[in-house]
Amino acid sequence: MKIEVVTRNNTEVAVVCSDELLITDTASALDFIMTVKYETGCLNIAVNKGAVIHDFFILSTCLAGEILQKFINYGVRFAIYGDFSEYTSKPLKDFMYESNRGKDFYFQPSAALAVEKLSGCS
Repeated sequence: MKIEVVTRNNTEVAVVCSDELLITDTASALDFIMTVKYETGCLNIAVNKGAVIHDFFILSTCLAGEILQKFINYGVRFAIYGDFSEYTSKPLKDFMYESNRGKDFYFQPSAALAVEKLSGCS
């Protein structure tokens, strides 16, 4: 796991990139949150899509809701960045659209755009 802290608009964002799965269930999500917060002090975290288990993107598993609830409980804003074009589920696309309009969770095509969202630049 590689972590880079990016400061934009006076906001620090931890940008995480990993070839390994880091978030596979609620326990690993909590471990991820605590590790990144401990190592960086950031309350804004962006992670590449490849570090998140595929089941997260299947809304019927309820995994997305359970994992995102952990981020809310610990006051962490979160973005997943990468290519989401492989997902064709209308409910997932709607969820991603609504998340991107909110203030806590984002799905962005690149790390740079994830940082912009988390730092309030867009």
